[in-house]
Amino acid sequence: MTEKTTHFGFEDIPESQKAGRVQGVFGSVASKYDVMNDAMSFGIHRIWKDAMMDWLAPRAGQKLLDVAGGTGDIAFRFLNRAGSGHATVLDLTEPMLVEGRKRADAEQKADQLEWIVGDAMALPFEDNSFDVYTISFGIRNVTRPEEALAEAYRVLKPGGRLMVLEFSQIPNDMMQKVYDLYSFNIIPRMGQMIANDRDSYQYLVESIRKFPDQETFLRMIQAAGFEQAKYRNLSMGIACLHSGWKI
Repeated sequence: MTEKTTHFGFEDIPESQKAGRVQGVFGSVASKYDVMNDAMSFGIHRIWKDAMMDWLAPRAGQKLLDVAGGTGDIAFRFLNRAGSGHATVLDLTEPMLVEGRKRADAEQKADQLEWIVGDAMALPFEDNSFDVYTISFGIRNVTRPEEALAEAYRVLKPGGRLMVLEFSQIPNDMMQKVYDLYSFNIIPRMGQMIANDRDSYQYLVESIRKFPDQETFLRMIQAAGFEQAKYRNLSMGIACLHSGWKI
């Protein structure tokens, strides 16, 4: 039987190869990942992540699962807003988690954080374990996003919240063309200069264009069982926040 294929950027590959290819990308750029985020978004990713926290409104004592959490950017923000609580950061790529642990030690939050290597499509947690599930700029790298959403629903407690921050599509065609020109011509060059890795950032910009638009992804969240599902465009739709509740 022929194996199903998926996309790795603009390339079609067997599904079984995607996780390893994604690991290769993020393993390669782990030590420069945060620096590159600042450079290629001109620091705007920080505003997007703050907007995510504003809508999420973390509360004291909540348990967060941050999937594809990498260096812990969202987890640190969540704990700072909540004041107390616990965050589990799960990522497919161990070098990203190593960078996050260094930050945790520096910020003296190691006792509130757990770092786990794992797959968004097969979470190593019991049902109804977390108050909040977040995934930021990660779900487009998952081989089957609908399985990741089903897993998110499973591990959330009743009354739990899903929030996804991801690059998206600008509703204005002219603005989308301008953004594509920037993405495809500048970001891979930045990747070469800053992270010494053009190919990984070429993949990242291609993967943005392959990800479903806001309405399509909203329907995927609803299909996974989430209710009161909504989204908010950020920076005209360059990025988008999707929210849903397990009720």
